[in-house]
Amino acid sequence: MGGRSLKQIFSREEYFLPVATNPINLGKKTGLTNNSSKPKKSFLSNKWTLFIVLFVALLSGGLGAGVAFVLSSRPFQQRQLTADEAAVFNRNSDSMTSAIAGVPTLTRPVNILVLGTIMLTSDLPDAQSKPKGKYLAEVDNSLNGMSDAMLLIHFEPATKKVSVLSIPRDSRVNIQGVGTTKINFANYSGGAALSAQTVSQTLGDIPIDRYIRFNVNGFGKLVDALGGVDIYVPKKLKYQDDSQHLYINLNAGQQKLNGNKAIQYMRYRHDDIGDIGRIQRQQAFFRAFIDQKLKTETIMKFPEILAIIKDNIDTNLSVEEVLALASYTSKTDRKNIQMHMAPGRFSNPGEFDNLSYWILDYRLLAKIMNQSFGVMKQADPNLTENNPQTIRVAIQDSMSQPEGAKKATTVLSKAGYAQVFAASDRWTRPITKTQIIAQNGDRASAEKLRDALGIGEVVVESTGDIESDITVRVGKDWLESNNIPLKPVKTVPTKTASN
Repeated sequence: MGGRSLKQIFSREEYFLPVATNPINLGKKTGLTNNSSKPKKSFLSNKWTLFIVLFVALLSGGLGAGVAFVLSSRPFQQRQLTADEAAVFNRNSDSMTSAIAGVPTLTRPVNILVLGTIMLTSDLPDAQSKPKGKYLAEVDNSLNGMSDAMLLIHFEPATKKVSVLSIPRDSRVNIQGVGTTKINFANYSGGAALSAQTVSQTLGDIPIDRYIRFNVNGFGKLVDALGGVDIYVPKKLKYQDDSQHLYINLNAGQQKLNGNKAIQYMRYRHDDIGDIGRIQRQQAFFRAFIDQKLKTETIMKFPEILAIIKDNIDTNLSVEEVLALASYTSKTDRKNIQMHMAPGRFSNPGEFDNLSYWILDYRLLAKIMNQSFGVMKQADPNLTENNPQTIRVAIQDSMSQPEGAKKATTVLSKAGYAQVFAASDRWTRPITKTQIIAQNGDRASAEKLRDALGIGEVVVESTGDIESDITVRVGKDWLESNNIPLKPVKTVPTKTASN
């Protein structure tokens, strides 16, 4: 890396990582490294042209064996995996899909690792040192940077559920061949295979079947190709970093985000809870994306969409597998999509040489993996009891009427909930239906609390108060059911975000 230490490379706030206890030489092959060069443009172009021709033939019902080839091929993979790397994703030899009435369909549980990567030109091996103030780093199209976003998605055909686990990029883990450091370094040092190996080991040896990597540019192009995504931004997001050409300026309110604005929304992390706030926005975006874009008409456009972003995506999924996963998700009921975050805490000042980490809570993590991801390990009996005395409940007002939040607190206190408190932030968008948010993924406890309230929709995601186990987001229905007069609420008009 041009003679620079890992600490120098990651000296920016956005990429501040500790020096690994056993740093590797990224110029040499050590274990599962990612040193193969990117395929030549001509090869990718020819391969993509072949794919388009065969896909058209598929739609017209021709080419027989050619159709079978294109469905089983992997035209979106940027490079061939080595035997050792491929073995990471081949622990389950059973096929993921089969064609039912000619439609690709999932046949077994599947785990997909999704990595959103970013690489600055100043971090490339051949980067030249420039005087301070004379050089502004730009985002490179490489997929080999650090993973700003890391999601494990579990598809379960037997129960028709989808479970998503967001893994904070600052999670302190052990990476084979590197040492103890932040998990987002795995992709930078060893690509998708090392990332998958690290995630599997961290989450109780869960098998990972496939991976998807996309970079910042690919994410923006995908959003633009889909016509933007409507989302609610709960507060103004503003940040500027000239060294990265990162300029974030989003107003609060409901709006349609184009690719540029979506990148700003997903990358912002400069509030009180840093990367955890970013994960909450990622989960909100993911749910909005599924609700709005994974529909039959969109799925039919996937070849066209993937053609637009082909240079910014890398996956070992075949065409058939992509179509099967998209079709499965589009038919999944919203209530059966559960979004978790790997539980833990921020490292304390003075801990780990003052380096900032997310310290995973492996006891709580094991419970989530057992309940929602099929990792069969003996559960800690202390974590299986949904005792109201020990559950932390945050009340989050969405109606600007304190009477509603006070009433909810009183009702829950009488029901035996001893740790009820006001959320650190109110929800600035009025909602019609009260939400019971299972912040730590415990649906059973959230349903029990809903029964105590007598109202509300249970949602499994991590968009509530970070200090809670369950967040109650008070809506209009709660006020009406308790005869609390409704006061006029100012709403923010829908906006269309521009560049």
